Amino acid sequence: MGAANASGASGAGSSLLPMLPATAEHVRIFDTTLRDGEQSPGATMTSGEKLEVARAISRLGVDIIEAGFPCASTDDWRAVKAIAEQIGSRLLPGRPQGHPPVICGLARAAERDIELAWTAVKPAQFPRIHLFLATSPIHREHKLRMSRDQVLERIKNMVGYARSRCDDIEFSCEDAGRTELDFLVMAVSAAIEAGASTINIPDTVGFTTPDEFSAKISHLIASVRDIDKVVLSVHCHNDLGLATANTLAGLRAGARQAEVTINGIGERAGNTSLEEVVMSLAVRGDLYGLQTAIDTTQIMRVSRLVSQTTGMVVQPNKAIVGSNAFAHEAGIHQDGMLKHAATYEIMRPESVGIGESRLVMGKHSGRHAFSKHLEEMGHPLTPEALDRAFHRFKELADRKKVVTDTDLEMLVTSEVAEETPVYTLDGLQVACGSMGLPTATVRIVGPDKLMHTVACVGTGPVDAAFKAIDMVVKVDNMLLEYVVQGVTEGIDAVGNVTVRIVGTHGIPTVTRINAQTETQGRLFHGHGADTDIIVASAMAYLSALNRLLHKTGAATALLYPRDGAARETHVSPTAALGKAAAGV
Repeated sequence: MGAANASGASGAGSSLLPMLPATAEHVRIFDTTLRDGEQSPGATMTSGEKLEVARAISRLGVDIIEAGFPCASTDDWRAVKAIAEQIGSRLLPGRPQGHPPVICGLARAAERDIELAWTAVKPAQFPRIHLFLATSPIHREHKLRMSRDQVLERIKNMVGYARSRCDDIEFSCEDAGRTELDFLVMAVSAAIEAGASTINIPDTVGFTTPDEFSAKISHLIASVRDIDKVVLSVHCHNDLGLATANTLAGLRAGARQAEVTINGIGERAGNTSLEEVVMSLAVRGDLYGLQTAIDTTQIMRVSRLVSQTTGMVVQPNKAIVGSNAFAHEAGIHQDGMLKHAATYEIMRPESVGIGESRLVMGKHSGRHAFSKHLEEMGHPLTPEALDRAFHRFKELADRKKVVTDTDLEMLVTSEVAEETPVYTLDGLQVACGSMGLPTATVRIVGPDKLMHTVACVGTGPVDAAFKAIDMVVKVDNMLLEYVVQGVTEGIDAVGNVTVRIVGTHGIPTVTRINAQTETQGRLFHGHGADTDIIVASAMAYLSALNRLLHKTGAATALLYPRDGAARETHVSPTAALGKAAAGV
């Protein structure tokens, strides 16, 4: 049947996407951080945060941004549409390519999903609808309850319907890794005949091995009619730790699109890591002979942004972007490094954006210079967010001798949330030590615009601060995770705190449609950055509580009350202990 072109690569000569390189050596990077990555428990982002991440990913040079799953919720639809309008319709400064990225929306094989995806991505210069339907026996029998013929018919009808709306259609055979080869050929053929321009082969549950996955891609290229007229894509999960290996095996076999996420975040054990695939192709060009359009010097900056925004901490030994990735402690390694860096480093730290932090701003820097520098870093802020960020920068500059780009990244990330904060921290004081009870006094501005001052005791300063905040916010929740990280070196380093919470005792269950599991309960994360980790902790906890309030709908009633403002609140440590004993 229709074999691949002379290069052996599928889709190298596709004319459907003329704005992307049409060479057999180019691998299109399809970033799904904002869709599959955001499905990680607790990694939920606000619309403002999604825009910030999308802006950074575009500047990084990805070819396609999967902006979300529009039918998941009204918020998701709005976020995808905003990204299409603001990121996909114009060329952003600093982007390696001379055109905006393709903006893609995910949809199930249903007309309503397709319509929602189309209306969301339509404003982009290069819109795409990504359609999926499960093809494996276990999914056909237990999830879809459809026969082979019914699945093929649905593929033809829905791909054709999507094609009537949008010129660029990607179709995914969900759980292709466990799909029979003969039926996978039928499903891919049906999608191509119906008008798909990209065919994605996902290892949805991370089941296959590199040899198996390579053979599957090779079989499709050799067996499917007109496979050379579409782009063949791979999307691998990391359940067995083989996501990157499987993706590279698929690319070597002839696929020319890799679906990845920043830091490898995603469902369960995560997705293929963008940085691992891109740097593997760059470092081992002698083996693969493939290229991407990624500006690798931006990798570390984007990695930190995504980690900060999602609350997903990068493990120290993570390849490429982990804090230990370029660290050498063994004496023999250090000796070799001093003599020649290549003895123990196959890539230079500078190639992924890791280098000495440089002094960029000081306490005498003005607002205009601050704003200009943030724009150069890829962080244009609204006037209101700029005011808040500049105020925090001035406070930081008074406490730190050196303010680096990394410090600024932490400050800026805290200002991109779109929702109006329900509660904001105005002040915090703690007393702790080996003598006496740890006590925290917080001053919080509530939705009534009045100051609420509360003092509370706890097992430590952080516990006391959180209990004091609870006395004001009064939202039952359970703290699931509390992580503190140093952003930069030195005793005056900015501390970055991440917390995860879940609502309890009467808090409405918040769910959204999940592409694979249909529904998903919601965890909420928050982050805060400050040279004082207790202050950073309080900021992070309040951020998580504000997210919970917004997603449950409680924020609207609090921010826009009908019965007037509440009174200023003062609670002493003794009164707080009394209420706690009474179960309040």
